[in-house]
Amino acid sequence: MAHWAVVVPAERYESERLYSHDTVALDLTGPAPGDSVALVADGLVFALGRVLPDGSVAYTRRLFDAPVPGPALAAGAHPPAEAAFAALAGAGAGPTDTAKREWLVSLDLPIEASTPAEAVRAFWTYAAELGPRELPTFVAPVGDELAMQAYVLGEPTNLDPEEDEG
Repeated sequence: MAHWAVVVPAERYESERLYSHDTVALDLTGPAPGDSVALVADGLVFALGRVLPDGSVAYTRRLFDAPVPGPALAAGAHPPAEAAFAALAGAGAGPTDTAKREWLVSLDLPIEASTPAEAVRAFWTYAAELGPRELPTFVAPVGDELAMQAYVLGEPTNLDPEEDEG
């Protein structure tokens, strides 16, 4: 089993952060099924994974919310020295909170429609067209709804116009 640093475009990292997938399809030259990879974008390691027989990478550790510094390499797959890969993997293998929590996640849109069914169709049309780049989503832990926070593009966002006034 070999180890690889796989550099992907920053746009791919942003896309992976927005949706929950078990694997990421990559066009890899070099890594073989079973090899370990550190996924890198803009010099940051954002995930660790293992190459599957179909060439995709199964996530073994996601670091989307707290990427760690990695190598500044050109796009593609690079076989780092054993110690260098161990350092990358070690940086991404810090303490984890593996306990799942329940969250309330909502997306509220005012929709004008003549029937409830038409309103639902319009809602899903807006959600698909605007997506996570333009629509704020609201998240709060179950039982602590006052801690609700707006997110856009996977990042906390302040939507209070009064706080923007200076």
